[in-house]
Amino acid sequence: MAIKRGLFRKPNLPPEIQALAGDGQPDVPERLMTACPSCKAAHFSEDLDKADRVCPCGHHFRIGARRRVTLLCDEGTFTERDAGFTSVNALEFPDYDRKLAHARKSSGENEAVLCGTAQIGGEPAALFVMEPSFMMGSMGSMVGEKITRLFECATDLRLPVLGCTVSGGARMQEGMLSLLQMAKVSGAVKRHSDAGLLYAALLTDPTTGGVTASFAMEGDLTLAEPGALIGFAGPRVIEQTTRVKLPAGFQRAEFLLQKGFVDAIVDRREQRPYFAKLLRLHREGGVGS
Repeated sequence: MAIKRGLFRKPNLPPEIQALAGDGQPDVPERLMTACPSCKAAHFSEDLDKADRVCPCGHHFRIGARRRVTLLCDEGTFTERDAGFTSVNALEFPDYDRKLAHARKSSGENEAVLCGTAQIGGEPAALFVMEPSFMMGSMGSMVGEKITRLFECATDLRLPVLGCTVSGGARMQEGMLSLLQMAKVSGAVKRHSDAGLLYAALLTDPTTGGVTASFAMEGDLTLAEPGALIGFAGPRVIEQTTRVKLPAGFQRAEFLLQKGFVDAIVDRREQRPYFAKLLRLHREGGVGS
């Protein structure tokens, strides 16, 4: 039996019907659901937002720097510093200008770190928070400059520093200029410490490369979020280089806590009161003084 051609073709609807139907695509809000990479369950994004982007199974999703500032700091107390600082393509690295422009647009930030002063539970502090959506929080010359200036400001004002790290490491497009930031920031951290002031580092997923090899691990207290990947080289690189199978959970926060590289693991929903208590102890002479 011959099949009539065009039998399954969509009919040509009258214009007034097409206007009612729109473009024929379902009207589904963007990012309505979010799948958890840990428990594999799908959750309404709105529910995750209300839970500070923490899954019921305990998995901590990555969050932006401004959201983290909102979660940590007392409302209306954060004052940003050096907001206009932004990287330039000093080495004329191919395609770096385009990547910087894309990073600024996608993240809404000028650079991969947000710096300022604030109060946490009524306690004054200097604060830097790295931005994962800006080239995965990579450390370029301006990231190092902003963090260095924050430590210098905190030293002058005699403020403790809280740093929240998330980074893929040094920014390769800036070559040695990026690697130099490891020493520059470390010098500022040392001068801050010599003044008897507290530096607490909160390592979030992931904290790797040159950031781990410098200021992320130089705090008086080294804290981490649950499940955060923390290390210098990634586990796959280590396995390929050493040809040794790594143990389960290698380089995760819980593994580092067992080995003594992390002092405590702090759930995101408990961080503001935790840091408020920490800062209060420091002010009263119990920590870092």
